[in-house]
Order: sequence, then C-alpha cells, then structure tokens
Amino acid sequence: FSCEWAAAHFRFRPPHSDLAYALEAGKGGTRAILVAVQAHVITYLLFTRETECTHLERLCQVGRWEQRQALATALAETLWAAGGGSRAVVCLVTAPITRMPREGYRASRFTERIQLFEFSEKAAAQGFISDHINCFKGEGSHGVILFLYSLLFSRTLER
Repeated sequence: FSCEWAAAHFRFRPPHSDLAYALEAGKGGTRAILVAVQAHVITYLLFTRETECTHLERLCQVGRWEQRQALATALAETLWAAGGGSRAVVCLVTAPITRMPREGYRASRFTERIQLFEFSEKAAAQGFISDHINCFKGEGSHGVILFLYSLLFSRTLER
C-alpha cells in the first residue's frame, strides 16, 4: 500500500458543525471506500437514529458520540452486505510480529499482524466494531486498509 493508503483512516468533520456528518476524504484511491461508507453514515443519521430533529437538523446536530455510532453502524452494514447477509469478518491489527518472514517474502509489518474476527449475527458485529471503533478512526490506525481487508474476507475470496 502507498503512504496515502497507510495514512487513511475514517475521520469526521468537527462535531456540531454544518458538516458534522461528513467524512474527510483525501485524494486518490481511498476516496471510493470513504464515499461508500459515507452513504451508510448519512442513511443512519437521517433514517435510523432516534431524534426529534428534522432531517436537515439531524445532519448538523451530530456530536462526537453520534459520529462514532454512525460510523460503527455504517461499517457493520457494509460488511454484513458483503457477507451476503449471513456473516461479517472484521480485521484488526494485533501485537507486533516476533518471527522473521520466509525467504523470498518481504514483510510489510502490517499485514502479518492482522487478526480476523468472524460474526454470524449483524448485531454482534456492530457491537464489536463499536467497541473497537478507534481501530478504524485513529490516526495511524490504517483504518481504511483494515476495512478493505474486512470487506474482502466478509465477501470471501471465492466470491
């Protein structure tokens, strides 16, 4: 992955601002993934979340907690759909590797540390993602790459 991909993570505009619902997107290849997730974020904020605000107010009255919930829901919905409505796989980074790669193989120091968590219930996947949302949002978390891997494993390599 390029430096752009390695630096990409899910980051919202400031809470309680006119664009509090919007994910920040850099240039290049990560933008397509962010746009797909953004559609699910807006759907959640407008139609799923319980609030007394009008539709437009719902988007501008978003705080940090709502941003986190919207992102967790959007990621879970997307992974669940990729898994055909029957499974979701979430990839997270574990502790640093301690063994050397095989001969002829170059370690990326990232891919080797990915651990897979498989769920057969959407609510369980969403709860897990919500509990680990900083793994996708945090600076230097490789959040977009983790989500891309999660999409691939949820969909399965055969499909």
